[in-house]
Amino acid sequence: MAFLQDGNYTAVTEFILLGLTDDPVLRIVLFTIILCIYLVTVSGNLSTILLIRVSSQLHHPMYFFLSHLASVDIGISSSVTPNMLVNFLLDRNSISYIGCGIQLGSADFIASVECFLLAAMAYDRFMAICNPLLYSTKMSTQVCIQLVVGSYIGGFLNASLIVMVYFFSFLFCGPNIVDHFFCDFAPLVELSCSDVSDSVFLISFSAGSVTIITVFIIAISYSYILITILKIHSTEGRHKAFSTCTSHLTAVILYYGTVTFIYVMPKSNYSTDQNKVVSVFYMVVVPMLNPLIYSLSNNEIKGTLKRQLGMKTVS
Repeated sequence: MAFLQDGNYTAVTEFILLGLTDDPVLRIVLFTIILCIYLVTVSGNLSTILLIRVSSQLHHPMYFFLSHLASVDIGISSSVTPNMLVNFLLDRNSISYIGCGIQLGSADFIASVECFLLAAMAYDRFMAICNPLLYSTKMSTQVCIQLVVGSYIGGFLNASLIVMVYFFSFLFCGPNIVDHFFCDFAPLVELSCSDVSDSVFLISFSAGSVTIITVFIIAISYSYILITILKIHSTEGRHKAFSTCTSHLTAVILYYGTVTFIYVMPKSNYSTDQNKVVSVFYMVVVPMLNPLIYSLSNNEIKGTLKRQLGMKTVS
């Protein structure tokens, strides 16, 4: 897309992604590993969605949110993994200007939606444990749909701000080598030849607001959950109440831990290579781990899965 053309500049129509490594042997090894991870991610999350859809025992708000989280996990992995796999096999890892904007926007949209969904799931656990008598009213089907729709709208607004308002207004007039395996915002800012100081501040504020707001909701919810659990006298009751939160807490720690490392820690504290590795973890590995975390630590899902497999065996 040649949007800038004068005597001193060359319009950028594509970007070159340096990827994870130049070593041809290591690239084949990484291709095999990441392809296996991606296949497990898609199959695991699709299985979770299908199981929740077909099992009436799982038609509860917690699993409604989980099915959307599984969809988002497929999306966040699919936004970068297929292109990364293709680039492992090519000598020249390129992506068009439009393709770069689409990849940046889709990754940011899905990552933002995941933040909102994790916050909604924390609120659901708060209502289930702290206000069990009002749970069916406060977490009705209509409320759950509103929370999910609000998550997608929030993610769309955040992604639109980054891509439509700023990325497509940046001037890229020369350097086009992105030191990453996908079009992330930070390395793209370094390539822009226009003044991006105001844009960087506003985008950082927008992304930071999503993180801070959702973390605040999760922290407040679990503070009340912890207080309520400590008031339960029986050990069995405490264990049962806390067990319903274990999988969600694990997913929150994995996701926000890696995102914080990349986007919150000072850049001087880690190298670009470390940034790439952590990005692979939260965009490729974590989406694979989530269905495993929920299936292994949730007795209802394990029981439903056994029943479904048993019914298929009998039939």
